[in-house]
Amino acid sequence: MLEKIKATRYVTPLREGGSLPGVMEADDLGTYVVKFRGAGQGRRVLVAEIVSAGLARRLGFRTPELKVIDVDPRLGAREPDEEIQDLLKASEGNNLAVDFLPGALGFEPLAWPPEPDFASRLLWFDALIHNVDRSWRNPNLLLWHGDTWLIDHGAALWFHHNWPSADPLRGFDARDHVMAPFATRMSEADAEFSEKITRDLLDGVVDEVPDEWLEDEPGFDGAQAVRQAYVEHLLTRAQGPRTWLPAPSAASGQDPVAQQGKPGSVGAFWKDTR
Repeated sequence: MLEKIKATRYVTPLREGGSLPGVMEADDLGTYVVKFRGAGQGRRVLVAEIVSAGLARRLGFRTPELKVIDVDPRLGAREPDEEIQDLLKASEGNNLAVDFLPGALGFEPLAWPPEPDFASRLLWFDALIHNVDRSWRNPNLLLWHGDTWLIDHGAALWFHHNWPSADPLRGFDARDHVMAPFATRMSEADAEFSEKITRDLLDGVVDEVPDEWLEDEPGFDGAQAVRQAYVEHLLTRAQGPRTWLPAPSAASGQDPVAQQGKPGSVGAFWKDTR
């Protein structure tokens, strides 16, 4: 289970996303980006964060440390925004704390072109977890202390918002993925990672999710049944037919730098938004 801490001060809201996370200090003297279970899509987003980040770490990626943080809504009493006050009231109790990385820089793929191996491994991972939120406009990658860190996985595992329609072999649309033009070694990434995704590994990942965020899920008999549904879905995806796996970008013959400036291309986007 994740370590549990207690929030001591609400510092500031982060208004970059619809879920309105906030920066908070805790009784372990750490500073965290806190994602609230009372926001938008609720506790499933927190589950997606834990499962995705836990799996990423086990596959060798860098992700900020996660903890469960106890939030007292009175900590936001001096915040003038009523929306934030209401969010804290709706999120009283346990929420998710993501270690804050001070001074981290946003990732820009044309400024720091990724190695094909890294790009392929990351695209494979995002395809596995159905992560639709690592695009050119929003890479959800940070550069910190010489490493690339993966953040914000709340939009992954989106099938759990409608379990009856979950399809573990559903294809992944990688056309907007930030790593797609660089991911020329997808076969190698598949061979490496598919062997690592075992039932024991996935059991360890889902065991980190607090029971209270899995209970009362429609169609399931308790938290453990929900955990096993995640395990079965991801295990089938990793070990079953490769219908979901994106093809290497080399097949398109496109060079992301050479394409710079063409309508709808990677280079055009970065040129237009600098």
